[in-house]
Amino acid sequence: MSKKIDSALAKLTEALKYHAEVVSADKVRADKVARSNAKVRRTAAAYASAVYSRTATESPFLDIPDPRLAEETVASLKAERDAIKARKVASKDAAHKGKDEAPQSDSGS
Repeated sequence: MSKKIDSALAKLTEALKYHAEVVSADKVRADKVARSNAKVRRTAAAYASAVYSRTATESPFLDIPDPRLAEETVASLKAERDAIKARKVASKDAAHKGKDEAPQSDSGS
């Protein structure tokens, strides 16, 4: 391996190991995760740059998808959840209203 690629790989490996430790902890602090994420991104970019300068090939990280759901999917799921909740509330209200309007016995005849 070239010295630059070897060095970049070592730094990326170190950043990934540290990141795994941070996110695997019992209490995960958001600020620590954010810093660790940034370090992984920086070292991955440095590794890709070292590979590119040696081979003129594209980054090996280009096609890694974001694990989060698309905003449209999240909005659709929230709307579906809200609709289900509204139907449940409406059916409970109808059931309670039906109990309130139950016929009363007429014993005054």
